[in-house]
Amino acid sequence: MNMLEKRKTMPTLNTVIMVENTIKNSPCSVIKISEIKRALPKQINHNTLKVILEYLEKSNKIAFTSKGITWIHNDNPHLRVVINKGLEI
Repeated sequence: MNMLEKRKTMPTLNTVIMVENTIKNSPCSVIKISEIKRALPKQINHNTLKVILEYLEKSNKIAFTSKGITWIHNDNPHLRVVINKGLEI
C-alpha cells in the first residue's frame, strides 16, 4: 500500500467518535458491520471503518463476537473504584 492509499483509510477523530457513538448508543447489544454503516449519520469508506474497529478493539472498547460487535467499555467511576480496590461484588 503506497502512502496515498494509506492516507485514504486513516480516519479523522470526528469519524472515530461518530463510529464509537453509533456502536455505544445502538439499541441492540450486538451490532453487525452492515448495521453500523446504515446507522452512521454519514457514509464512510469500508477500509476506514475497519481501521476504526481495529482501534476500538485494541483499546478494549468493543469486542467481536460470533454474532457481531458489542460495546464493552464501561466508564462508570464507581465500578472503576471497585475494580481498583479489588473488592468482590
